[in-house]
Amino acid sequence: MWLPTEQDKYGVVLANFRGTVQNGLPLEIGDTVQILEKCEGWYRGFVLKNPNAKGIFPCSYIHLKAADIKNKGQFETVVPKEDTVITEMTSTLRDWGTMWKQLYVKNEGDLFHRLWHVMNEILDLRRQVLLGHLTHDRMKDVKQHITARLDWGNEQLCLDLVPRKDFSMVDPDDISVTELYRLMEHRHRKKETPVPASTHHLFVHMKSLMSSNLGEELEVFFFIYDSRENRPLSERFFVKLNKNGVPKSPEKTERQCTLFVDLGSGDLRKDVYIVVHIIRIGRMGAGEKKNTCSVQYRRPYGCAVVSIADLLTADSKDDHLLKVYACNTESDWNQIHENIIKKVNSRYNLSGSNTGLAVALQLLHGDIEQLRREYMAIFTRGVSITRKLGFSDVIMPGEMRNDLYITLEKGEFDKGGKTVARNVEVTVYALDMDGQILRGHVTAGSGEPGADEYHTFVLYHNNSPRWAEQIKLPIPVDMFRGSHVRFEFRHCSTKDKGEKKLFGFSFVPLMQEDGRTLPDGTHELIVHKCEENASLQDCARYLKLPFSKANLPGNNQAVKATKESFWITSFLCSTKLTQNGDMLDLLKWRAHPERISDSLSKLKEIDGSEIVKFLQDTLDTLFGILDESAQRHGLKVFDCLVHIINLLQDSKFEHFKPVMDTYIESHFAGALSYRDLIKVLKWYVDRIIEAEHQEHIQQVLKATEYIFKYIVQSRRLFALATGNQNEEEFRCCMHELFMSIRFFLSRKSQGTSPVTHTQAVFLRTFPAVYGELLKLFTVREVATFVRETLGSLPATTQADCPLEAVKLQCIAKTVESQLYTNPESRCILLPVVLRLLQSHMQEQKDLVMCGHILTSMLSLIRREDTEAAVSEEVDLIVDSLLGVLLRTILEISNRPQSTGSAMRMQFQDVTGEFVACLLALLKQMKDKHYQQLLQSFTSKDELRDFLLQLFTVFRILIRPEMFPKDWTVMRLVTNNVIITTVLYLSDALRKNFLNDKFDYKVWDSYFYLSVIFINQSCLQLETFSPSKRKKILEKYGDMRVMMGCEIFSMWQNLGEHKLNFIPAMIGPFLEVTLVPQPDLRNVMIPIFHDMMDWEQRRSGNFKQVEAKLIDKLDSLMSEGKGDETYRELFNSILLKKIERETWRESGISLIATVTRLMERLLDYRDCMKLGEVDGKKIGCTVSLLNFYKTELNKEEMYIRYIHKLYDLHMKAQNFTEASYTLLLYDELLEWSERPLREFLNYPMQSEWQRKEYLHLTIIQNFDRGKCWENGILLCRELADQYESYYDYRNLSKMRMMEASLYDKIMDQQRLEPEFFRVGFYGKKFPFFLRNKEFVCRGHDYERLEAFQQRMLSEFPHAIAMQHANQPDQTIYQAEAQYLQIYAVTPIPDSQDVLQRDGVPDNIKSFYKVNNIWRFRYDRPFHKGTKDKENEFKSLWVERTTLTLVQSLPGISRWFEVEKRELVEVSPLENAIEVIENKNLQLRTLITQCQTRQMQNINPLTMCLNGVIDAAVNGGLARYQEAFFVKDYIMNHPEDGDKIGRLRELMFEQAQILEFGLAVHEKFVPQDMRPLHKKLVDQFHLMKSSLGIQEFPAYVRASPIHFPNGSPRTGRNSMPNILSPEGGRVVPRRSPLSYPAVNRYSSSSLSSQASNEVSNITGQSESSDEVFNMQPSPSTSSLSSNHSASPNVTSSAPSSARGSPQLSEKHKHGRENSCLSPRERPCSAIFPNPLDPTQRTIPHPAGDSSLPRSDPNISNPDKVVRLAPSSWSLDIPLSDSVGKQVCPPVPPRPPYSGSPAKNIRSQSPGPASRSPQKTCAPPFTPSPTECQSAGLVANSPVLSGSYSSGISSLSRCSVSEASGTEAPASDHALPTSASSGSDELFRRENKTPPPYSVYERNNPRRPVPLPHSLSIPPPSTDAPPIPPKPHQLRSGKPDVDPRRLEQVPRPRPLPRKVSQL
Repeated sequence: MWLPTEQDKYGVVLANFRGTVQNGLPLEIGDTVQILEKCEGWYRGFVLKNPNAKGIFPCSYIHLKAADIKNKGQFETVVPKEDTVITEMTSTLRDWGTMWKQLYVKNEGDLFHRLWHVMNEILDLRRQVLLGHLTHDRMKDVKQHITARLDWGNEQLCLDLVPRKDFSMVDPDDISVTELYRLMEHRHRKKETPVPASTHHLFVHMKSLMSSNLGEELEVFFFIYDSRENRPLSERFFVKLNKNGVPKSPEKTERQCTLFVDLGSGDLRKDVYIVVHIIRIGRMGAGEKKNTCSVQYRRPYGCAVVSIADLLTADSKDDHLLKVYACNTESDWNQIHENIIKKVNSRYNLSGSNTGLAVALQLLHGDIEQLRREYMAIFTRGVSITRKLGFSDVIMPGEMRNDLYITLEKGEFDKGGKTVARNVEVTVYALDMDGQILRGHVTAGSGEPGADEYHTFVLYHNNSPRWAEQIKLPIPVDMFRGSHVRFEFRHCSTKDKGEKKLFGFSFVPLMQEDGRTLPDGTHELIVHKCEENASLQDCARYLKLPFSKANLPGNNQAVKATKESFWITSFLCSTKLTQNGDMLDLLKWRAHPERISDSLSKLKEIDGSEIVKFLQDTLDTLFGILDESAQRHGLKVFDCLVHIINLLQDSKFEHFKPVMDTYIESHFAGALSYRDLIKVLKWYVDRIIEAEHQEHIQQVLKATEYIFKYIVQSRRLFALATGNQNEEEFRCCMHELFMSIRFFLSRKSQGTSPVTHTQAVFLRTFPAVYGELLKLFTVREVATFVRETLGSLPATTQADCPLEAVKLQCIAKTVESQLYTNPESRCILLPVVLRLLQSHMQEQKDLVMCGHILTSMLSLIRREDTEAAVSEEVDLIVDSLLGVLLRTILEISNRPQSTGSAMRMQFQDVTGEFVACLLALLKQMKDKHYQQLLQSFTSKDELRDFLLQLFTVFRILIRPEMFPKDWTVMRLVTNNVIITTVLYLSDALRKNFLNDKFDYKVWDSYFYLSVIFINQSCLQLETFSPSKRKKILEKYGDMRVMMGCEIFSMWQNLGEHKLNFIPAMIGPFLEVTLVPQPDLRNVMIPIFHDMMDWEQRRSGNFKQVEAKLIDKLDSLMSEGKGDETYRELFNSILLKKIERETWRESGISLIATVTRLMERLLDYRDCMKLGEVDGKKIGCTVSLLNFYKTELNKEEMYIRYIHKLYDLHMKAQNFTEASYTLLLYDELLEWSERPLREFLNYPMQSEWQRKEYLHLTIIQNFDRGKCWENGILLCRELADQYESYYDYRNLSKMRMMEASLYDKIMDQQRLEPEFFRVGFYGKKFPFFLRNKEFVCRGHDYERLEAFQQRMLSEFPHAIAMQHANQPDQTIYQAEAQYLQIYAVTPIPDSQDVLQRDGVPDNIKSFYKVNNIWRFRYDRPFHKGTKDKENEFKSLWVERTTLTLVQSLPGISRWFEVEKRELVEVSPLENAIEVIENKNLQLRTLITQCQTRQMQNINPLTMCLNGVIDAAVNGGLARYQEAFFVKDYIMNHPEDGDKIGRLRELMFEQAQILEFGLAVHEKFVPQDMRPLHKKLVDQFHLMKSSLGIQEFPAYVRASPIHFPNGSPRTGRNSMPNILSPEGGRVVPRRSPLSYPAVNRYSSSSLSSQASNEVSNITGQSESSDEVFNMQPSPSTSSLSSNHSASPNVTSSAPSSARGSPQLSEKHKHGRENSCLSPRERPCSAIFPNPLDPTQRTIPHPAGDSSLPRSDPNISNPDKVVRLAPSSWSLDIPLSDSVGKQVCPPVPPRPPYSGSPAKNIRSQSPGPASRSPQKTCAPPFTPSPTECQSAGLVANSPVLSGSYSSGISSLSRCSVSEASGTEAPASDHALPTSASSGSDELFRRENKTPPPYSVYERNNPRRPVPLPHSLSIPPPSTDAPPIPPKPHQLRSGKPDVDPRRLEQVPRPRPLPRKVSQL
């Protein structure tokens, strides 16, 4: 039976539990669980991180922990009973663990590893804490270390700052807001600006001396040297090195490492250096040979110097290699370091090129105890301490030092009868009063233990040696008296076995007879002669002698005159001994009573360090004198006491205050002193006003605190001794004293008088007296003293009076004092404090101090438990300060930010403190306080102003910059207070400002506050970690939902006043609904229905609501707000709400529009998150741009997205598309002078200027995109504008630019792009792509496989479909992404240019791939029985034509397919197309060879070989077998004309081949003659196989027309090359016009058929790249290389593809996949017109429209020759070659009528996008007429893709608008003789794209229309087409009036001229 648990409530999982049992709860090791029930070894409960999932788990898996239970019952929560630091560690490490893994994913390796180490360190420390074996101090250190590490990690991971008190996390509910703010600020300050350490230490580690000439032991001395004062700052650190240059005792680190301690901040200067002296131990000369002498001397070796400032930048122990220098002259050794520092190069040099001292140096900061904690390793392994010379900047009591430093400066000695100077060595001994050597008391430096003696180094042959060597004598204090130091001088001979001979000595006693020590300074000692060591045994003999020349009596001039002297400098650093006689006189005052007065007077002149040494003795002396002779010396003793007290105020001695406090508490015994002290103090206070000089009185008042301490302690001692006698007398004295104080404080002075300064001095010290008074008086008495004293201050003073600031400081100390914390005294003091505060805050003075005071006051309120007292205090503060507090916050927030960072920081602090105070006050206010507050307002206006102020302040508090970003705890408390206050005041708003009392401003402020409250980033719980979210929800709930419900409630109360907030509040409320909180959305979205309803009532529609929604949605969603869930919720809630409304239809329309906009905006946002620019981004932007233009008509948004799209194109280097995009904005502008405002990146300028700028930018981009034809048109328009303004300078530039574009057309090469059809199927695609198909313009050199890879990389989750069939509904509805990609062939519109003879290929190539609306792909299939011997009998082609919504290129690289048309091409028609293509190719190659456009004849050779060889081997015979047999002719009587046409083409091919062989013979090189002969022989065989003995008459009569003539004399000449009867044209009828190029065939056909087709077409596998008649996609086109060899449309490709054969059952199926495209032949491509033999296949989607017909079916398909490759451009053309024509941009006709009437199609040819009649009935063109690209297309230079053009430049809507028919072409096109009737075809009407280059009919200014934009009027003749074979020149044919019908096209949306 499951029973609720009583004790077992909380536990930790010990092992993983899978939860495989029924109702089992999976557990992971380390999880914490809350237990609800227990049953037979099983628990039921949940994991704390996921409380919603409950289940059962074994008891054995859980380790139980003690816990407290809150809210026992159903909603109980469990809090573990453990140290809060442990709890925080556990939760923090869990949060870090998740983020730590993310660091690895983000490749932030450095932080990853550092965090890993810190986490391990915290875990180790956690273990130590949990074990509980640590001492109290150690536990404190560990917790401090843990919290420091936690804070570091939180800061690195950008987590929240944790408020802590004593290392424990603080619950914001347990402390006041002001206290919380102080904690947060303290931690923030600690993190941001660490307090600079005042004490510094230098760590030195001596490693080695590197030199090549060592061999002797060395002594190394380090010390710190001040070059400014030329003196050492520290002792010396002494290291001994062995002969290898490394320390002698490597195991003893304290002998290698030292810490130079107690350096002040002033010592870290550039002119402070670390100096290293190196002394060698060895022979006198470094290079002397070894001799019998075993004596070793200390000799100078070298010196190194490094500036201490160089170490300030070093973060860690850096190894330094110091250069070592040696003296040039030994006598300069004592100042070598000075010479190095001053760079006196002449006195030193490098001791060796490779000599260096390896040292580790590191500066450490902080006191020594802090270093012991932070750098435990240094102290653990051992380090010597090297002290500073003298005391540190701060002297600590209890510090014991007694060090005498002696520096051996120099000596002067005579030669001693020798011819050369002596080698002098000095030996130093310290001796006691008995003459015994003090063992171990002579120290050369730290690092080495003390020795008995010290030997100086020896300078060679120098009678005036200068050593400057420092030694330390740490002699104990008790041994100082009677001790002396002896200096023995010896000559070190380099001969006589190196004996050291004594020749003299000096000595100096350490203490004088009167107890004073040897004074600091330099002493000149007498050198006494002595040559026997025995003479020095008895020190009593020489101690009677004089020791210093300064102390010699006047009659001893002989000794003074002697030359021999020895100089030393002494310096005593002692905490017990003194050198000051005055100090000793004072302490011995009883011995000399007559000197008391003088000694007291001299006390002020004694150095402070001497006084603090003997502080207790001095104070005993003073109070002893006061007790014995108060009348005589009382005033002087008082002054001395004041001097000592003020001395302790100095920062150097402030640490001695505790010493004085201890003295007062424990040692002070002056029980009667209080009377004299009160008396003297009152005497001084009474004389303040009359005194001229206030300085001394001010010094007395500064010491008030300690004077009162002495008074109080003295009175307590007296009371204890006498049983509290004279109590009244004492109280009376105190009252009189305070009366005197109040009297002088009440004195009102003018300006900054001395009295004012004295008042300020007293007020600074007065609060310190409160605590002392409380020892003798009651709380109420002291509070009354304080109130009366502070109340006596003058109320108003001048603004610049310093007393005002001091008043506040006094109040601040009062509030922080022990007195104020007592509620009994607080009620007495509070009115005085509030009065002063209020006056200062109203005048905005000293706000920093006001903030501190208020913070302290409100911090105390929280601690009180008595409700009544708290309520009364809150009432007082609210009445006095709430209003002024709000005004102060507003005033501070509205101040301009100061430039100084310190001032700005100060204001920020003030604002934060006042905000915390306001929050604390509001948090303390209860319902009663709010009622009293609201009742206190006498009028409605006062209440209105208060509410407006409060709401404004709340908005300020919500600002992100109000608190640092990691202060989430503070922000949550702030928000909790705000929402509580708003809920309290909502009733006041409803009662006082509704109905007839409605106030818009108050309500608007309320709603605005609510909206920004909900949108705060700190309340967006979705962005937080689960643990953080759980904590916030448990503590505060979701405050957004609470505020949302309040908004809804208040909105409902508004009634008809809602109209005041429509449309103003639509945007803010929309922003609220976009917050991803379902409850909030459900509450807020219905408000939009309410708005629509009220707007409908007011104006009959809700256009305002719609406009505002749409405008705001774009900006909000672009900021990342909103999601798909919101779109669905918005749609469903509002649709449900409007079901019963009368305006339901218009409401549904609005909701649908907004929903569609959301879809596009969400897609756009998702796409923009991607890194690189890709088609998805561009396509999405185009979709959104179109939506704004067509559906919403939002011009500003439309223009903004135009520029976003433009930027995307420029980033992707789609210059042509960028031009078209910018053209959209250009078209919205007119050539007018209307001023335009500043917009986007455009300055304020006229419309003309902006349009000019846009034109120039577009032209530049067209130029970069090699779309020069379009640039020319814009150049012309701009030139016309310049011309109309007579701006000839710019006109000239524009003409030159236009000319340069023409040059580029003719000279530069362009690549033709490939086009690909892409289908996006499945619901996972973005809305703008979903289940749609597009045609995409590929990049340069991009083939199918590369394009496929690019698309799959853009859509990494997409699946590539491996067939080209239309998908079924399962694919459409699939929750996936399917991509279907295959290549398509463009069908150009500009037929006139492509058909015109003499137009260079450079020009034609542009029109073949630009302005393309339609594309085509073919799929071969077999219909009927398949003949395995000859597949051509049943090979049909399914031809699909795709029509786009816009032409390519345009504003995007891809456009959606608008329409699909399917037709089937019969086998016979396919055969005709194949042979026509090959004939055209042959014709082109022959022409190029004739005109010497080919340097190499190989292409022609290979083409001839391929055709002739294939024909001989049975290629054409397959066609004969298929179509010329009797059975076929009988079964297909309707194909008679086509069979005849096929026969003619075969004969024509033979004729062309014959002529080609003749040309080939002329140009073939000698080594290829055998091949030519073989070709001729095979040609005769071919003719035989075709049965040709002689060409028929009609063939002989047909000239083979070559485009450039051979030779030709003019454009319209009719050359006859093969037949003299070239002028006779035999007309014949053909019902169809066959496309010249068909790119596709099936690879599913058998290899046999492939070979046959290859034979027929003359195409062998080896020459695939050369003879490319017809590229065809293969089955494997979706993945195969694009350059795979394709074949003719009707033929099968080579069997090398390995494609599977088509099964019989699929003969008519459309599942045959598309074949990969071939290198495109450069020919114009036309679709077949409708024919009875061609059947239209309905579109799968149900499109039953007829297939689109070509408007120019009467013209033959043209194969356009490409521009010659680069190598052929330099070859001069033959004279017979006709002139090349310029690009066929329309010529400039004379203007006729209105310029608007001349606006027509921009297409260079007569074919326009508007419906127009065909110029002539269909005819069968001669195969010899068309131009051919030949083999140049195979040049690697030209085999790429060209840049695109512009669709809108060649389109116009005038013909539709005017209703007039387009003029017929003036070409004389003959009618076929066999044609029964003229048959006209027209192109289906095409709706113009929404973006046309020229959309308007009239320019704003009557400027003539540029010629480039004019279309010749109907009467103007177009250039004639050159005559073609089998064409009869005739007049214009009659036009069938039935063809004049036009399909109506939608009018473009009305557009106002852009205001932007």
